[in-house]
Amino acid sequence: MRFRYSAEENGKLVKKAIVYTRDEHGINFEDVDTEAIGIVRRLKDAGYESYIVGGAVRDLILRKKPKDFDIASEANPSRIKKVFRNSRIIGRRFKLVHVYFGPRIFEVSTFRSLKDGLTSNTFGSINDDVLRRDFTMNALFYDPEQQIVIDYVGGMKDIRSKLVKPIIPLATIFKDDPVRMIRAVKYSAAAGFTLPLSLKWKIKTDSPLLTSISPSRLTEEIFKIIHSSQAARIVEALDDMGLYAYLQPQAAQLMKENPPFRGRYLRSMAILNQEGFKNLPGEALGALINDYLEDIADWEQGITENYRACYAAARRFIRPMNPPRFELDYAVRRFFAANGITIKKSHMVDRVNLNRPPLPETESNAMDAAVGGVHAAAAGAQHKRRRRRKKPMQGTGTGAPKD
Repeated sequence: MRFRYSAEENGKLVKKAIVYTRDEHGINFEDVDTEAIGIVRRLKDAGYESYIVGGAVRDLILRKKPKDFDIASEANPSRIKKVFRNSRIIGRRFKLVHVYFGPRIFEVSTFRSLKDGLTSNTFGSINDDVLRRDFTMNALFYDPEQQIVIDYVGGMKDIRSKLVKPIIPLATIFKDDPVRMIRAVKYSAAAGFTLPLSLKWKIKTDSPLLTSISPSRLTEEIFKIIHSSQAARIVEALDDMGLYAYLQPQAAQLMKENPPFRGRYLRSMAILNQEGFKNLPGEALGALINDYLEDIADWEQGITENYRACYAAARRFIRPMNPPRFELDYAVRRFFAANGITIKKSHMVDRVNLNRPPLPETESNAMDAAVGGVHAAAAGAQHKRRRRRKKPMQGTGTGAPKD
């Protein structure tokens, strides 16, 4: 174990961080994404201190293979973009850089400052940046070249103790960003960590702050949950803490009033965790609506009327979540297919996502044909909208415009 020191204004060296070596942190280097390693290496070669940070480091220490790798650097966004041509700057208040490798996106942020408070948008040093992060387990910095973990806040100790411990004071942590309450409970449930009583109490008292969060952010959080490997445990924990009512209010109300529905709903979530479940867009969404539709579907109605009623009810049921129309349509049609009814034509969708993943091989031919027909119609309409080539004007002496 080594230590990192920083000099104070009077020149005195002060111990700032613990540095864990490969044998001490136990990260399997083979689980570290090679492209993330390459990003860190190129930034360091350009002269900028850079690390893999956040949930990826936490998961690596827990011997899990991360899905996403984020990088933090002392380089500002414009300098990061100069290093990577395959990137673009995003964000208005605090700018980040997305580096693209095919369909994969790596988020590169600049160290943030405490100069203007915990919500400032000024750039700073690693010493300040670590204090801007939410929980100690998410505030570790991993250098893949030296294979060391730098710990400023005792995050390694808290991971080993299985404790969710905030860095930002409890008086302000959720006022700055109420979504941190959802993330705290999510981390606790997914990893089997403990929430301290003081943190639980603060979540209970501050939970109404979630009413101010936009539907788009809530949609993002619920999608992360249903696409995680611990969806059932996370939903149950959020419901126990009273937070699921802000993500899925109608479902939370039904779970409270109807224990059998709660059991069925959580079992549907558990299906998402089963090995081999493809969890494509629309399939995971079905876990949110299938049990509700089972209770309201009117099989005495005509197929078209029943479908339209179920689609509209499902849309209301999952509010404030607002998924793409095609995904919800796909989820409702799968519900009907599971009940032996194939919907040959979508009656509700007026916009099509031409880049959606392919349907599972097990999908019925009729449903595949219907989806293919919608895509073909959209592609045909797009072709018809192409601009015609302008003819050259007579007497100008110019040829036809170049392609």
